[in-house]
Amino acid sequence: MGIVLFNVTTAALMALMFKGGLALVGQDTLGRRRIPWAAVALTGLALAGVALQLCWSGAMGALDADPSKSGGWRVVTSVFMQNGGFGGAAWNIATLAAVAAFADWFWGAPLTLALFAAGILLPEQIDKLWGQTSHSTDPRNFAGSSGATYFLGATLAAALLLRGGAAGREAEQSSDGQGAGRGRAVRDNRLLALGVPVLGLAMWFAQENGHGLVSCYGFALGAVAWAAFRTVLHPDRDLRQPPRTTVASLTGLVVRRTRSTG
Repeated sequence: MGIVLFNVTTAALMALMFKGGLALVGQDTLGRRRIPWAAVALTGLALAGVALQLCWSGAMGALDADPSKSGGWRVVTSVFMQNGGFGGAAWNIATLAAVAAFADWFWGAPLTLALFAAGILLPEQIDKLWGQTSHSTDPRNFAGSSGATYFLGATLAAALLLRGGAAGREAEQSSDGQGAGRGRAVRDNRLLALGVPVLGLAMWFAQENGHGLVSCYGFALGAVAWAAFRTVLHPDRDLRQPPRTTVASLTGLVVRRTRSTG
């Protein structure tokens, strides 16, 4: 029962982040946005890691984050190894692709990659500051991209709280009559955003669920990133200057070619 509850709350936290990402960039704008190449790159690395595991039986032993083994590279390479079976790998890769796409559209590719790297490197260092110096001996924690993904998703929740999402942008540009409805949407978005650190802390204290703790770290860094880079971010550039290749156009091309070959 404990494992089931752990999985349910972990999935619920990701659902909050997914909804937050949609609210932040605007669900109705997805088809008009550029290809999120940073997300494509991160997802490709995760898929390459799984392919390596399938082709090389020693990949996990050589690249995971087992604290009993030496190698400073393991903290990075272990992120692109998956040890949750087919279902766990599929979940980790799918959530990474979605969260990284939202992050790429909002933060931009360079900052997305930097925040993802922070999600790999910072949690252990922050744990040391709080006196959490012991390493987990649970093999399930030796590999997987979920920690960095939840960290990255939480940065979006922080931006949603501070910006109010796409509805916040529209409320600023609308007339008074329309602004009232959009103002309610902004409040709903901010409550949704606050749900991420609240649920994350509850998961950590109730279950010692590391996904919740790293989400709180990511939320804090996301607030700092928004304060530091808000003047240079251009999350709505695709809507003002439509890219030559959009998500919708690429999807349409793939569908047409699939039908023609079928």
